[in-house]
Amino acid sequence: MRDYVAKIISRDEAKRIRENYRNEGKTVVFTNGCYDILHAGHVSGIYFARNQGDVLFLGINSDLSVRLNKGPNRPIIPQQQRAELLAALESVDYVVLFDEKEVAPLIGEILPDILVKGADRADHVVGREVVEAHGGVIRLAPFIEGWSTTDIIAKVVEVSGGG
Repeated sequence: MRDYVAKIISRDEAKRIRENYRNEGKTVVFTNGCYDILHAGHVSGIYFARNQGDVLFLGINSDLSVRLNKGPNRPIIPQQQRAELLAALESVDYVVLFDEKEVAPLIGEILPDILVKGADRADHVVGREVVEAHGGVIRLAPFIEGWSTTDIIAKVVEVSGGG
């Protein structure tokens, strides 16, 4: 039985659930990413985000969104598999897919109390304005040098002799 799959919810469900948490006085945290090839940097950032509040919503770029951002050869892992993998993490309470190139519309719908991004993105936090306008705060997760999906893909191509 894969109970964790129930953590993958629609945008409408996310708004309703978020409102319930707001009424209970709970602190809602949001972070997002492509999570194309899950690695230690992702897990560290997710763990950091989860520890910033009571509940963590994780936004995941859909396959369409990944292609818009990373090009026609990505993602490597399809959206449903990425969503299930992330939903299986204990730190993640809810997973929400989004099709847009930028996550700002989803952030505007969920309106988290805390928006977490990696410290490598400190100069450009998408959604900052809407979160801060509603009294929320931005927190930056420590960046782990040397871990990126792009670097992992390049290493796989290198060792396989591809190019």
